Amino acid sequence: MREYLLVCVVAMAITYLATPFVRALAVVVGAITPLRERDVHTVPIPRMGGLAIFFGFAAATLVARQLPYLKGVYSSGQMSGVLMGAALICLVGVIDDIHELDWVTKLAGQALAAAIMAYKGVVMLSVPFFGTSTVLPQPVLVLGTIVIVLVTVNAVNWIDGLDGLAAGIVAIASLAFFIYSYAISFRFTPANVFSTATFVMAATLGCCLGFLPHNFNPARLFMGDSGALLLGLLLSAATISITGNADPSAVSGDQVTAALLPIIAPLAVLSLPLLDVVLAVFRRTRAGVKPWHPDGKHLHHKMLHIGHGHRGAVLILYLWAAVLALGTVSFAFYRGWLTAVALLVVVVIAATLTAYLPRWVRARR
Repeated sequence: MREYLLVCVVAMAITYLATPFVRALAVVVGAITPLRERDVHTVPIPRMGGLAIFFGFAAATLVARQLPYLKGVYSSGQMSGVLMGAALICLVGVIDDIHELDWVTKLAGQALAAAIMAYKGVVMLSVPFFGTSTVLPQPVLVLGTIVIVLVTVNAVNWIDGLDGLAAGIVAIASLAFFIYSYAISFRFTPANVFSTATFVMAATLGCCLGFLPHNFNPARLFMGDSGALLLGLLLSAATISITGNADPSAVSGDQVTAALLPIIAPLAVLSLPLLDVVLAVFRRTRAGVKPWHPDGKHLHHKMLHIGHGHRGAVLILYLWAAVLALGTVSFAFYRGWLTAVALLVVVVIAATLTAYLPRWVRARR
């Protein structure tokens, strides 16, 4: 655990220190977010913050190579694949932050980054299906890996609409998945808590925490596509690395929990961005426009329409992300009616705050 803590701190420190320099660079190269009808900011803000996040993640990988236990993570070649994929997708995002790329080019870059990771071993060995691991042909597993990457990176990209929203939600998701991955890998045969998924989540958590002070409202720098695509790729790398490669019964002795956990845990960790994607695709398709056509009706826009302020909307969405991700993962460790009741109470609190907090604030004023 101490090595993971060091990795998290290094990623956080380097990201935090690099962000002001990246902001200055963004101003020089013209990576400025224009004012668009669907945006909520009122002045042009520099973007390209993903470059600082990449610096933090790369620094964490360099430090990990020197540590006595984490250096073993590099023996499989997966970490080099994640780093190469991260560098490529960040580059695609940086170019898009400076010069708007068309959706085909961006999608091709994302798919290439996913293919590089798959080539280096970041691929599901099997598909968990209600307690049994189904081994599919290798081309199918590679294709599934690419699809997971594409869905995750675009889910994070679409939810990046308010200051600090994407970075905070990814931080919560990283913490939840770190706990889940650490617990599973603790019971590996032979026992080994040092896995690719756990390391990637520890570093990603540090990067998000280092970037948030610069990105929370009022933001001085947006992460841009370079950051959203990068964070999505890191989340998908951890999901792919642990799902189908570990036995969840090592965490839970309950057969039902062990059977459902490999399916539910990754979905719960990414539930908020994925829900936003599903609603957006359904909404745009029903309206007769292309699914990737941008609009101003995402979850964060709806929070503002309810009456929440900028920071309030972000904090409420943080709460929902924590409830869905940490609440679901908690069932791997604490089963029974007490856990269900506690989760239900928190859900009711979150729903009440979502619906009535703006009224209470107005009444108090």
